[in-house]
Amino acid sequence: MHCVLNMASHMVRGKGYIVSSGCSLVEACRMKVLGAAVRGRSSGVCGGPARPRGEALVVGSSPELVQRLGSQVEVRTGFITEEEEGLLLTELDHSLKKKRYQFDHWDDAIHGYRETERASWGAACQEVLNRVRSVAFPEGSPLLGPVHILDLDKTGYIKPHVDSVKFCGSTIAGLSLLSDSIMRLVKEDAHDEWLDLLLPRLSLYILRDQARYDFTHQILKDEESVFSGQRVPRLRRISVICRNLPG
Repeated sequence: MHCVLNMASHMVRGKGYIVSSGCSLVEACRMKVLGAAVRGRSSGVCGGPARPRGEALVVGSSPELVQRLGSQVEVRTGFITEEEEGLLLTELDHSLKKKRYQFDHWDDAIHGYRETERASWGAACQEVLNRVRSVAFPEGSPLLGPVHILDLDKTGYIKPHVDSVKFCGSTIAGLSLLSDSIMRLVKEDAHDEWLDLLLPRLSLYILRDQARYDFTHQILKDEESVFSGQRVPRLRRISVICRNLPG
């Protein structure tokens, strides 16, 4: 059960422009208000917290930019359950524990991280990844085989970058485990054009085409993690990332 970002309508909030999210099943989910934190942190999973109807998942520098990238930026809340998150973490825990968090990166793109790749999964986790691939990639699209696992320390962050076009194709899809976070997209040749994506724990984000090639993306530091004027605490975060091959 998951809620899909509806990019069809927008309204102004403060200095940014927002796209309201829709979830036809949200009435079946328990609501939880977090006060000063982001209202209704969403999992979209029955029995867990859910985002109220109309709460935005994407804000942008202009309504035109939000509309233009509407089909290329997607956030699906509650794409996995807490049980599925636990299964993924169990499979990843052994290999991640062997690595230390690093505070530099070969191309200076990531700070406070450890990473690995995984090609073989248990049946339950493989079903989750098949679900990711079925919604994120066109049928028959050649996929990059190993799944990329990126574990960010609470103090870690991902700096603005564009994934290598040599190794990665037109689409990036990632599951967010353990923590909410903010992903920021900024146009490479026009830094006043930007989008902020609220990525709740258990959600799936998808970047396609222009949003993937022409915009840098980053995960904000905990101290900078503010979405539409509201603080979003950033804890340790693991992303499970699938990509397709270059065309």
